[in-house]
Amino acid sequence: MMNSINLKIMATITCLLLPLITQAYPLDGYEDTGIRRVEGYRLMAEGLIPGSKVPIGARLSTEQVDLRLIDEAVTSLPQLDAKLTAKVQSLLGEHGDSFGIAVLDISDKKNPRYAEINGDYRQNVGSVGKIVAALGFFQALSDTYPKDIKKRAALLKNTIVTADQFSQHDHHTIKVYDVEDKVMHRHPLKVDEQGSLWEYLDWMLSVSSNAAAAMIMREAMLLRHFGDAYPVPEDEIQRFFQETPKGQLTALYKQTFWEPISRNGMDINQLRQGSFFTRNGKASVYGGGNSYGTARSLMQYSLLMEQGQLIDQWSSRQLKRLLYMTEHRIRYASSPALSKSAVYFKSGSLYSCRKEEGFQCGKYQGNIKNYMNSLAIIESPADTQKMHYIVTLISNVLKVNSAVAHQTLATKIHQMLVEEHLNEKPDESDESDESAIGK
Repeated sequence: MMNSINLKIMATITCLLLPLITQAYPLDGYEDTGIRRVEGYRLMAEGLIPGSKVPIGARLSTEQVDLRLIDEAVTSLPQLDAKLTAKVQSLLGEHGDSFGIAVLDISDKKNPRYAEINGDYRQNVGSVGKIVAALGFFQALSDTYPKDIKKRAALLKNTIVTADQFSQHDHHTIKVYDVEDKVMHRHPLKVDEQGSLWEYLDWMLSVSSNAAAAMIMREAMLLRHFGDAYPVPEDEIQRFFQETPKGQLTALYKQTFWEPISRNGMDINQLRQGSFFTRNGKASVYGGGNSYGTARSLMQYSLLMEQGQLIDQWSSRQLKRLLYMTEHRIRYASSPALSKSAVYFKSGSLYSCRKEEGFQCGKYQGNIKNYMNSLAIIESPADTQKMHYIVTLISNVLKVNSAVAHQTLATKIHQMLVEEHLNEKPDESDESDESAIGK
């Protein structure tokens, strides 16, 4: 399946593409978090300022976005359900060998069903690896203040981070709402850009900013090293990264981002973020290896989060809220069938091309490699959660638009589960024009 291809080919074009405009975190969260973008989109949703429409499934309050399996008996991945697996296999079509997919249906929490195909196939999961960066940060935060939730929350809201060279380079934009002037600004994250830890986490997981991810990874390492002396002044930060031996920084990186995988019951051989997300971050700190994930490991991460077992219940709940999509949806999440569903989502892609007669390289459709990766938790309809399921999906189907392929598969999986549970067709209306891919 998906044999490796020699990349030393003339005219190779390699591009890491990350989600452009997926927005996360519940829209009523500004008072608790201070995330300015969230306040801007709340006002847009209420029609108080001009702006984007909000999908029906994206209107849950912070309190409604919660963990669903804390008190349930689902403690590990169930045994494979042969019938469900066969149905999922039939949806993959002729390129089935180019997918790794896991589907966990927990609509009936006492009788969960699990399907998996090529679940242990590894590939670079691109931006999905930012959930590992987030885990590392929240693990360091918990270890520093294991019994003081108020201190953790205050640190997230009140600690101001100033972007330095770690953040460069990234062409993706962040969104910052000017609360006083009531204007939403959109621009690449610049050196000296300031925001709270909450905002940097939001920029990392909502618009998938590489620059914000690099800064969160920097902060996680500092928090791990300095403990309750964190935050430290900017001159101390610069001195630390410049004067600490490279080998010690690598060891600190692994302690910060690799150990939490094992500590939380996952396999480091199945899920790992091997480096920073920016060129300058990688030049400053050598992470120690490649990045990869599998459909099974991403499913385990999602299940642990729903159980409140990623670090602890508070951390799991914050991670889930950071993944809640509250504006434009792309790739797997852009399926019109999911319009009325609450969607918790992360995706990422990596593609490369070579010259080939009759083929023109395009976004998400490489002919050397064409990685697309999605993690999606679906609660449908959003307000009642009659259906609740998780899909983790990695693919490498060459020469096709993999963003459209994931969107199409999302529709098929949702239709299949709706027909099983509700015996009716899903509502495919899309009030937010989510069908546009990768704009």
